[in-house]
Amino acid sequence: MEDGSPRRGMPSSPEAKLGMQVEDLWDVQEPQLSPTEKLNACFESIPVSSFPPAPSSQVIEINSNASLAEAVQLLSQHKILSAPVVDVDAPEDASWIDRYIGIVEFAGIVVWILHQSEKMDGSDSDGSEFAKGESEEITGPAVAAAVNGVSSPRKRGNLSPRSAAIISGKFFEALTSSDFYKNTKVRDISGSFRWAPFLALQKSNSFLTMLLLLSKYRMKSVPVVDPGERTIDNVITQSAVIHMLEECAGLYWFESWGKKKLSEIGLPLMKPSRVVKVCGFFLVMLYSCLPSCTQFFVFNCRMPTYRMWYPANLASSFQVYEDEPVMQAFKLMRQKGVGGVPVVQSGGLKAIGNISIRDVQFLLIAPEIYKNYRSITAKNFLTAVRSYLDEHKEASPLLNGMVTCGRDNTIKEVIVKLDSQKIHRIYVVDGEGNLEGVITLRDIISKLVHEPRGYFGDFFDGVLPLPANSRV
Repeated sequence: MEDGSPRRGMPSSPEAKLGMQVEDLWDVQEPQLSPTEKLNACFESIPVSSFPPAPSSQVIEINSNASLAEAVQLLSQHKILSAPVVDVDAPEDASWIDRYIGIVEFAGIVVWILHQSEKMDGSDSDGSEFAKGESEEITGPAVAAAVNGVSSPRKRGNLSPRSAAIISGKFFEALTSSDFYKNTKVRDISGSFRWAPFLALQKSNSFLTMLLLLSKYRMKSVPVVDPGERTIDNVITQSAVIHMLEECAGLYWFESWGKKKLSEIGLPLMKPSRVVKVCGFFLVMLYSCLPSCTQFFVFNCRMPTYRMWYPANLASSFQVYEDEPVMQAFKLMRQKGVGGVPVVQSGGLKAIGNISIRDVQFLLIAPEIYKNYRSITAKNFLTAVRSYLDEHKEASPLLNGMVTCGRDNTIKEVIVKLDSQKIHRIYVVDGEGNLEGVITLRDIISKLVHEPRGYFGDFFDGVLPLPANSRV
């Protein structure tokens, strides 16, 4: 152990024991290596099978013939963002590659909902035709094709005044009570824009591989499979990694990194001049040019689909004003590939709350959220959801209000906040509470390790392409 190490006593948790394993490896690294190179070497030496197992309630599978309504209930009940989809038509002896057809995410469900509203744009409908079954001609593969079309990156912009009016309580009441919603199967949206491939690690893969997938390659969770059993052995999430880091407080390798201020390590990645605001029904871009996004094929074991790629260093802070339709927030998340947006006071820069992609569940499972509103604004949505959670005694980050930090906070302090509040992003504010940027779990993990040249080799062949700035 290096002199001056603040190493603690015996570790008390599986995560802390893992941290001690990193500490032991750290001590034997070549002295000429930089701290980042040492961490890379340590994490490359530890297999992902060493990562503490996720709670059993979070390792679930959803059958491909489950309805979208059932999938929403399962994701909400287990408090997870996504789950692997099992092909019910796969033979019993199928390998794990053939057994899973992809990952269903709340993000993909948002795309599906937006499609249902956008296809009525230009009509005088309030969504009641769902109850009459008039939309049932769009079922099966046709749903996937329609969603794929409406989700093209060329079709950007805000909700039109007419479509914004459609997104009201009546629309969601009609949608969630319709046979169309209840009968649409998870596999029916498997071609949608945000459909995620089933990209899994085997137990022998390294920690470094897992950390890079969760940061640079933008995966929110990584399944770990047991090829012999053809099943998922564990699911490692960004949140679980942040919790592991918090449990490593006191260890030399962590403290030497965690004591650095955000500004010292280049966080937040998003600068104030690049914050995108939504004003009424027009998008005002405060930055001169957003690097163009590229489309690419992904592989969900058998069916290639399209997704959007945003490089990890474009974790932009998009925001909606409190008096805008809440669906504008979800549309921004879909278009920009982000998992949450701040809700800002009208005409100002002070945030009053945060809406995450998972919050769409409340529009689908809790009709009391919207029944009293003709138009569900972002502010109304936050107020109604908080009342619902308080009434049902459910714990949620939405009840905690905005969680913020300053540029002078250390990365350790930010990790403690993120882990204790169980949130996925923290907003950076100035002394007056004005937004300056956002830091996500991915941003923090990306500052912990780096990708060595040629590291992945042919790992992604046929699965997904490499980012433009990859050194592979």
